[in-house]
Amino acid sequence: MLIDIAGPPRVAGSPGTAQWPPSLAIALDKASNKPHKEPIALKMISIGGLVLSALASLVALALWKLFPVVRRLYRSQLRNLPGPPNEHWFYGNLKAIHAEENSVPQERWSAEAGSHTIMYRGFLGTDRLWTLDTRALNHILTHSTDYQKPSAARRNLARILGEGVLFTEADQHRQQRRVMNPAFGPAQIRELTEIFVDKAIELRNVWDAEIAKDGEPARINVLKTLSKMTLDVIGLAGFNYRFDSLSGKSSELGEAFNGIFDPSPNFTIMMFLRNFFPIFNAIPDARTRSIDQAQATMRRIGLELVTEKKAAILRERYESKEKEGGVERKDIAGRDLLTLLLKANMATDIPDNQRLSDEDVLAQVPTFLVAGHETTSTATTWCLFALTQAPEVQKKLRAELLALDTDTPNMDELSNLPYLDMVVRETLRIHAPVPSTMRVAMKDDVIPVAEPFVDRNGVVQDSIRISEGTPIIIPVLALNRWKKLWGEDAFEFKPERWENPPEAISSIPGVWGHILSFLGGPRACIGYRFSLIEMKALIFTLVRAFEFELAVPAEDIQKKSAIVQRPLLRSAPKDGSQMPLLMRRYKR
Repeated sequence: MLIDIAGPPRVAGSPGTAQWPPSLAIALDKASNKPHKEPIALKMISIGGLVLSALASLVALALWKLFPVVRRLYRSQLRNLPGPPNEHWFYGNLKAIHAEENSVPQERWSAEAGSHTIMYRGFLGTDRLWTLDTRALNHILTHSTDYQKPSAARRNLARILGEGVLFTEADQHRQQRRVMNPAFGPAQIRELTEIFVDKAIELRNVWDAEIAKDGEPARINVLKTLSKMTLDVIGLAGFNYRFDSLSGKSSELGEAFNGIFDPSPNFTIMMFLRNFFPIFNAIPDARTRSIDQAQATMRRIGLELVTEKKAAILRERYESKEKEGGVERKDIAGRDLLTLLLKANMATDIPDNQRLSDEDVLAQVPTFLVAGHETTSTATTWCLFALTQAPEVQKKLRAELLALDTDTPNMDELSNLPYLDMVVRETLRIHAPVPSTMRVAMKDDVIPVAEPFVDRNGVVQDSIRISEGTPIIIPVLALNRWKKLWGEDAFEFKPERWENPPEAISSIPGVWGHILSFLGGPRACIGYRFSLIEMKALIFTLVRAFEFELAVPAEDIQKKSAIVQRPLLRSAPKDGSQMPLLMRRYKR
């Protein structure tokens, strides 16, 4: 058989450059001892196939993730609830929500519908339940196994912080809570009050030095230095670690913490993809690398703290020899929260199956930082703002505080100042640090309501039927200022309302003070006593020392939050969170 080796034959039906059939090309190369090279066209087909395969996989993944969303759209039991029309197929009503201050759009939609219960749309048109009905909210908060935090939020935060008490659910959460409860009891907070007061005095001295340097009145961004103070407090009270932020020093743990919680400046498509498709977390970028590095630092230092404190507890137990059988929970004493937690976890009267693992204990270090830092500094900032808008309240409060003849009050003395208590309650009511939170129904359910409502079709409903997977908004701020419960002056800062509070607020399912700022039920804030006494120590020390005025027009202040409600200037949004006040020394 003769073979024309001057050129390859053309493949039937394929115009253009002719090519040897692949099998013949390989045979000829072997016969001539030449290395075989795959034809360029085949390479292109191979690469194209890989790209198509990857795209097909991504499409399949997207469809798999989006199928439950689409299914919920068509089987949602909320479609007959009143609420605003869907504004966008992708964003739903979320753009309107983010364009205004927290809770304002939902409160407006509720008023327009004449209903305490409404439905609006989230991403991809998913239904979201929003209700002010106190019986419904009590049902959701007390049935914490049936209504849990959204999985995407838990996954993202757990990647950064670990499985701490803020993010665990069901049995794991109950186990952690059971061991941690003793560390947050009244006796333990009493021991920590000295730290609160000492750091408040240090902050007072920092501000006094700024006034001495700049003259009166000095313009000070109180949020910035309050955040430093509360970080110092949680370092000492949480695990006996010195951040020394107020003194201007930097620490490795402090830098790691700030690196993790430094907000990303812009929303990106990658952020959306990572939220819905965890596989995209495997694609690194500058932000994820920064978080991973900071998380590794926090983990290393946290492990050192846990190891050191466990060794100290064992050494103390060995040296005292007072109890041969070991320490029991009723014998627990200590100072910082981590030591108290470890002692409780190592107590002999705790069954082994209830003890926390070292990983669970380690996860509480960043959890303490988050829960004990941002919320208290933000709440105190809003308190000082409120006092600038109510000079008569500021004057009355200062008179009560100066009547106590000490600069270093203990917990009982702080707790027995009635007007201070009213000011703190009113601040947390109208300036709740966390304006809302979310739960997701883990099963189909019928939620009872205290008051029937009318749906879109004019039918009176005496319950809310909800499908598995439906997001539910817990409207903390909106409930704290609902006129139906609080009266027509619900949006006003009036501490005197607590002298004779309305009877209707007794139905609010909050763990403290007939407000929802610390939530309620099994997942209520475990550290609310810590936060209250720290906040009172701050206000006691600062209001005795200074007079406060707002440095900008009140209408220039706006509230914005992802999680914590922080102040921004409308005139300078790019400058970030701030609360500029004019401060003078109070002359007695």
